[in-house]
Amino acid sequence: MHYVEWEANVPAIIKEDVLWKMKVYRLSLFLSNVAWKDVSKLSKDGRTKSLSNQLYRAVGSVAANLEEGYSKHSSKDRARFYEYSLGSARESRGWYYRGRHILGEKVFEHRAWLLTEIIKMLLTIVPEERGWVLHEEMEEYQVASPLEDEVPF
Repeated sequence: MHYVEWEANVPAIIKEDVLWKMKVYRLSLFLSNVAWKDVSKLSKDGRTKSLSNQLYRAVGSVAANLEEGYSKHSSKDRARFYEYSLGSARESRGWYYRGRHILGEKVFEHRAWLLTEIIKMLLTIVPEERGWVLHEEMEEYQVASPLEDEVPF
């Protein structure tokens, strides 16, 4: 199922929640939906039966922690749950990697891409909630140009 097709079929009660405005939330719900088929396939193979359980729990935790975190009053509490979501997204990507022998490379690459997008968004959201800056402030450095000074050769 493609994202646009899935989104068109999401019930209005979900879409009317203000949380739906967060792209990371929409992507995590979509991931939960496509993961259903993936874990069903993994659970049929004895080698990946326990992996399927771990994967589905991790994938479900991405959206669940966004839902819980969004509902918190303080930005510190929201950030904590968004960090849980980030950890679950990374864990999910790892489980998908380990299940790629059954799921196939194409499925793994799609799910890994989707999870990486979620991770990138969360890596922006968490510091914003915490009031952190992820980059160094630019400093002015005075460096003489080699053309201005004689350089012995």
